[in-house]
Amino acid sequence: MTPRGIQRLDKGALVVQPLDAPSDELIYWLSKSPQERMEALEQMRQTIYGYDPNATRLQRSIEVAELPLR
Repeated sequence: MTPRGIQRLDKGALVVQPLDAPSDELIYWLSKSPQERMEALEQMRQTIYGYDPNATRLQRSIEVAELPLR
C-alpha cells in the first residue's frame, strides 16, 4: 500500500530511441504550470529518498563545547 498522494510508477511505458535523438522533455515541462512542476519534483524526491511521515520534523542535535581552563 502506498502512502496518500504518492502515485505508483508505470514500468510498462517504455520508449526506445537513439541517444542523439532530440528530447521533447523541455517542451513538456514548459507546458506545465510552476505548481505542477513543484508537485512533480516533490514526487521524485519522495521516490528517490523515501517517504516517512514520522520523520518530517527536523532532528535535534546536541553539541558540547568545552570551555578553556583558566
